[in-house]
Amino acid sequence: EAGWYAGDGRGEPDLLALLDLVALGTVCDVVRLEGLNRAFVTQGLRVMARRTNTGLAVLADAAHIAEKPSEYHAGFILGPRVNAGGRVGEASLGARLLTTGDAAEAGQLAAQLDAFNAERQAIEAEVLEEALAFVAEGGDAVSGAPLIFVAGEGWHPGVIGIVASRLKEKYQRPALVIGLDGGAGKGSGRSIEGVDLGSAIIAARQAGLLIDGGGHKMAAGLTVARARLPDLQAFLNERIGGAVAAGAAIPTLNVDARLRLGGATPELIAAIQQLAPFGAGNPEPRFVLPSVRVAKADVVGKGHVRCILSDGGKGRLKAIAFRAAGEPLGEALLNTRGLALQLAGKIRADTWQGRDGVQLIIDDAAQM
Repeated sequence: EAGWYAGDGRGEPDLLALLDLVALGTVCDVVRLEGLNRAFVTQGLRVMARRTNTGLAVLADAAHIAEKPSEYHAGFILGPRVNAGGRVGEASLGARLLTTGDAAEAGQLAAQLDAFNAERQAIEAEVLEEALAFVAEGGDAVSGAPLIFVAGEGWHPGVIGIVASRLKEKYQRPALVIGLDGGAGKGSGRSIEGVDLGSAIIAARQAGLLIDGGGHKMAAGLTVARARLPDLQAFLNERIGGAVAAGAAIPTLNVDARLRLGGATPELIAAIQQLAPFGAGNPEPRFVLPSVRVAKADVVGKGHVRCILSDGGKGRLKAIAFRAAGEPLGEALLNTRGLALQLAGKIRADTWQGRDGVQLIIDDAAQM
């Protein structure tokens, strides 16, 4: 309106064409998909499908994304690769990839980021294994405490937040993971609903227990002197113990509807997709299948449990529980002893290797 773009040959930027980056950032930063944010992501995914951003297009190819990009691809496939440079490599790689118009440069950057992402996954797996061993070795003194508190020598600061999230999910309690280096350690924490971890970290800093620290209700970061670790652990356990003891740590799984095995159809998936994009503020619908049997189950990939479900008749449905091997959920699926189960999860298209089927992503199971 002020005529800024009319003078000196300045061209007005096409902001709508940049909505693919807006969608990527919105989903990866777990912004609530409500109002304008929902509209931005919806349209941004359509822009992403046009592959006009050279870097994103090449990265999608490197990640073997063959179908139309969704919020899942943005949050779990593309985002982690863009972010991998900042976690274990060179932080500028992601920005360079998203801004280049040179396909050759984009290919080189995408290959580097893909390699860094694989390295990040390997480091994360190693740190998680050590952290789980730490908790197990601690017995009730550690595993029964309000806070899962673990510290390890040389743990990479780029993965401790992810490991804290994994521990929080496994134990349904707030978790703090600290990587030690010399006389100090950097920590990252993740919390559960009803427990304000950020305020507890800020209180610890104000009490002189931390070199630095802060955060919000669900996540926090800190730097602590190695010698203050026992004092910090005791302080935080006391600070959040009441909230955890009050029942905030009771795991809750919300479901939207009951579903018969035969109701899991491509038509249902198409109807569900009209509600997309899914994410914070607009969760993907979850169904409960009230009485099914596991006709076959085995472990595939990196600890995933794959199943064929039956309703006692002709109905069959593929299902998978990610990272469930060795966990109670995985054991329940692999050893049903012929008993019927209630399964809770999400119905999604099965497009693996060009398939056009339906599968259940299993979140939880219970015996009938």
